[in-house]
Amino acid sequence: MGQTLLAEGEVDPFETVNRLGESDVCLVCEHAGRRVPRTLGRLGLADAGFDRHIAWDIGAEAVSRKLSELLDAPLVIQPYSRLVYDCNRPPDAPSAMPEVSETTAIPGNRNLSAADRKARVEEIYLPFHAAVGDVLDEIEARKAIPLLVTIHSFTPVYKGARRTLDLGILHDADSRLADDLIELARRHEPNLDVRRNEPYGPADGVTHTLLVHAGPRGIPNAMIEIRNDLIAGEAGQQEWAERLARLITAVQAGGAGARRWAALSGSIGAAS
Repeated sequence: MGQTLLAEGEVDPFETVNRLGESDVCLVCEHAGRRVPRTLGRLGLADAGFDRHIAWDIGAEAVSRKLSELLDAPLVIQPYSRLVYDCNRPPDAPSAMPEVSETTAIPGNRNLSAADRKARVEEIYLPFHAAVGDVLDEIEARKAIPLLVTIHSFTPVYKGARRTLDLGILHDADSRLADDLIELARRHEPNLDVRRNEPYGPADGVTHTLLVHAGPRGIPNAMIEIRNDLIAGEAGQQEWAERLARLITAVQAGGAGARRWAALSGSIGAAS
């Protein structure tokens, strides 16, 4: 049976950037894009709706691409709007294909049939996550321990409430990578407001990608959230990519975190 969602000539549901990069870091950007398949029109929204954070993570793709280059790390990007399918949510979550995003109704997501939902899962969610798994397999094939890092941005005002933090570092039960990133960020970036599991946390269902890929492999992982007004322009995107590159490189180079990760395989090479 042929595709029922993505028409001929539409972009793939993932893009792998720098696949042959030598870093052991696997970067992921689940909310990079704001495309909508032609079969769905504009989901009942005006075009201006797709400029807002409800449709994508503003600035996250640009930061991810720059970070991929700085680290020489592979990156997997999801180009379709999270209003079509939020690839950081499981298929059974209402927020995977939201009828309301923040306070905005999404008419094209109302009363979806089982076939409609199945098409979005099979044509966007599954191929995207298969691509992430492939990159992790390739890093592990080098006898290295991958670090899974997902890049996101958040809106400064959500449902009328102002958020003042600059950087959120999120994790689920495995906090190894997050612990070290938070420690280093607070030590070396004292002017930043850095918080753990804010503005979202595991209870909000935002650690799905980490759980799917890092959990079964036992690999260090973290989700990075940057306030989107800080990365709306190219200068901020470059600044934050360089900042994250310094933090991640420092964590890999040494410290308790690197030693803990090396112990997973019995090889100090995992900390290189």
